[in-house]
Amino acid sequence: METPRSSTPVAQPGTSELHYDSTQLMIPSQMAGTSSAVRGSTTDGGIQRKKTLLLHHATTLLQPPKKVGPAPTVWQSIRAIVLASWLNILLVCIPISWALNFILPDQYTLIFVFSFLAIIPLAKLLAFATDELSMRVGQTLAGLMNATLVSTVELIVSIIALVKCELDIVQSSLLGSILSNLLLVLGMCFFAGGLRFSEQGFGLIAAQMNSTLLTISVIAVLIPAAFALTDSGGDQTALQQWILQMSHGVAIILLLIYGSYLFFQLSSHKALYQDDSEEILESKRYEENPFKLKGFRHGKRNMAPQYTEAGLVLSPSSSRTQVRFTQPEDGNSPVAQPISDPESGPAALMTPEEETEVPQMSIPVCIGLLVAVTVFVAVTAEFLVDSINGMTATGAISKGFVGVILLPIAGNAAEHVTAVTVSVKDKLTLSLGVAVGSSIQIALFVIPFIVTLGWILDKPLTLLFDPLQSVVLFLSVLTVNYVVQDGKSNWLEGMILMSLYLIVAVTFWYYPGVTSTVQCS
Repeated sequence: METPRSSTPVAQPGTSELHYDSTQLMIPSQMAGTSSAVRGSTTDGGIQRKKTLLLHHATTLLQPPKKVGPAPTVWQSIRAIVLASWLNILLVCIPISWALNFILPDQYTLIFVFSFLAIIPLAKLLAFATDELSMRVGQTLAGLMNATLVSTVELIVSIIALVKCELDIVQSSLLGSILSNLLLVLGMCFFAGGLRFSEQGFGLIAAQMNSTLLTISVIAVLIPAAFALTDSGGDQTALQQWILQMSHGVAIILLLIYGSYLFFQLSSHKALYQDDSEEILESKRYEENPFKLKGFRHGKRNMAPQYTEAGLVLSPSSSRTQVRFTQPEDGNSPVAQPISDPESGPAALMTPEEETEVPQMSIPVCIGLLVAVTVFVAVTAEFLVDSINGMTATGAISKGFVGVILLPIAGNAAEHVTAVTVSVKDKLTLSLGVAVGSSIQIALFVIPFIVTLGWILDKPLTLLFDPLQSVVLFLSVLTVNYVVQDGKSNWLEGMILMSLYLIVAVTFWYYPGVTSTVQCS
């Protein structure tokens, strides 16, 4: 009879027994406490990593690409402001326009002309102060500051017109700013850069993303027009209310898109918006520049040598040998001095003098100049808006031409100079950031912000623009998309964009406009 086996394990001789340390045995409460501590430490580590990452991003945004020299004195800063540009001569128009507004309030044309001329140097000074501040921050944040603060003029004019319930001026001036940046400013950049380079490369991925954002803004403008056409025979009061409510919702969505665009540009894909991005195509110089004028200089025949593309490549992404041309003291032809291999480090590319940027204004003077210019623009823009109705009442000039063409030129004068200057220096990516970036900001931020502000102020401002203005905006964005799709530019593409802007200007000179049925209460 077999003995029943016991369920309890019995240690066999010669076999190793399992030993358990009592300190390694944990009851459930102890296990829960330990796992909570592990999760807590993991969470604390994640928070610390996020803080470090955010601190790194903030340091990168605030770190200037070049060393900044010592700040000048207050007197030197004021002198730099006075001598900043020859446009400062037009600053005398500020007191003249103010005096005309109070002494001759019925002379609308004179008030408009002098107010118009006064805003041009103010916009230039605003850009000058912005450049001085952007010198002290990173390149990406500098581009955003240029696009943001330069649009201050358009924003102030729009807010003043909105408060005075000049809704057609608000819409036409903002749409005209987009057209001015896309066609005139961008066209001048391509044309001016094409006079020195056969082809100029820029960031293709960033340009395509900007084109997509502009297309979204066009869709946001065209949908209310299509919505109005589908129910043109119904109750107009109810239709206007529906369009107004729809515009409020679309404006909120556009603001969210603009916030996402800022995160995309400043954080997740900031390398795409820098001049040294690897995906920027290499610029090409002319083998023999047909636009180079051969003439006399200093009374002698100046036979400038022809430099081939292999000898001088200014593209940021170039890996070829680069040279620096220096002018001898005896006045002879420039001498080419080779620069070390770019891969050998930044110190081999430029001298310490070239790495250091000398500011022309101190930070307190910059901030004071921004505040003063903003106040002057606000007062002058109010006189400007008040004179538009009186000037256009004679029929000599249409209100649409004033809003679409004249007002944006006054506000974008500083952008014209900045964008064209950097394009000639083969920094076309920065030019696109100024021209196209300003258009995106107006389309995705300023316009929906003004619509939302009108909602708060109980002003019936909608996204239903004039039909011709909507069509012109659509065709302009379509043309720009075709121009930038290859990532290269030349002078002919610039001339095409400028010619299209002239066509738009001639069209709105004769366009009588459509009477808006939306009136302020």
